[in-house]
Amino acid sequence: METSPKTIFATNLRRIRVATGFSQEALADRAGLHRTYISSIEHGRRNVSLENIFLLAEALGVQPGDLLQTDPGPR
Repeated sequence: METSPKTIFATNLRRIRVATGFSQEALADRAGLHRTYISSIEHGRRNVSLENIFLLAEALGVQPGDLLQTDPGPR
């Protein structure tokens, strides 16, 4: 069964956010986005723009591609 790109992104965003110890609100503040936007991404309800992928990656201290990996491997 193939996983949708939104689901892959949502799973990676949440996993990395939790691993860094950020709340949705803290991540939103660091990225200059709204907390409800972060929540809707993590619930797979948003198609995220390329600009916002880069903002989120920078806020999390990861590469943008890390948010798109289908098999992130051990962290």
